[in-house]
Amino acid sequence: MLGIDWGTSSLRAYRFAPDGRVIGRRDTPRGILTVAPGEFPDTLRAVVGDWIEDGERRILMCGMVGSRQGWQEVPYLPCPAGLDGLAAAAVAVPFPDADVRLLPGLSCRDRHGVPEVMRGEETQMLGAAMGDGETTICLPGSHSKWARVQDGRVIDFTTHLTGEAFAALSAHTILARMMNDRAPHHAGGFERGVARSRQGGGLLRHLFGLRAAALFDEMQEEEAASYLSGLLIGHEVAAALEDGVAPPILLIGADRLTARYGAALAAFGIPHRKADPDAAAHGLWRVASRLA
Repeated sequence: MLGIDWGTSSLRAYRFAPDGRVIGRRDTPRGILTVAPGEFPDTLRAVVGDWIEDGERRILMCGMVGSRQGWQEVPYLPCPAGLDGLAAAAVAVPFPDADVRLLPGLSCRDRHGVPEVMRGEETQMLGAAMGDGETTICLPGSHSKWARVQDGRVIDFTTHLTGEAFAALSAHTILARMMNDRAPHHAGGFERGVARSRQGGGLLRHLFGLRAAALFDEMQEEEAASYLSGLLIGHEVAAALEDGVAPPILLIGADRLTARYGAALAAFGIPHRKADPDAAAHGLWRVASRLA
């Protein structure tokens, strides 16, 4: 069987042995935004065509490939939802070379009734969360997700525009003029940003404080971007704590980002642990084992 985690900017492919072990993997920049309408079958063949020719006839895909901009839109599955629900809601798409199915994303509403959606992260979460009880999972990124998983089901989740906000603020506002965008990560600056996020005044006031600190030579260009990162991540963590968490927080994602979130969580006194990097692969396999 093949598992495909097809997101906005990348495509990750996994080949499984009959017992679920990952025996092959590929990571390409062929995210859905690089694929023209109608070209998804050919793109899939370009990435895993040799595996198909070698006899693989079952392909399960998750992520933005099932969105309105993807291969075919698959309706969101309302929370709470687990592996059985994802399997039951999988949609087959025409592909002459193999049986291809797309998994749905998940939807819920926050405590104020505002809708939330995700695609792809649910497969990672259910691939990483093991056993009974409640787990809080955080997936850092452009649109960071915080989810409550209990007894193998995603109960609810929230989304934070942290990564995209950092990109916009650091490149397209007055703050960009006081940053060295080529400077390496500055741990001290990041810690200062997290510490500031724990003080009163709100994010918008804190953001202007970065400019003022630079004007008074209290913020150097080499640490400003890291300070901004710490400030935004700190506010995200504070918001997540308001909704309640079940430590240790399980972090899923690239080492660079999870390390920063781990440092922010530590500043708030919240324990955390890193998930298996193959969480998406594990989730795809677990759902596949439930398909009819």
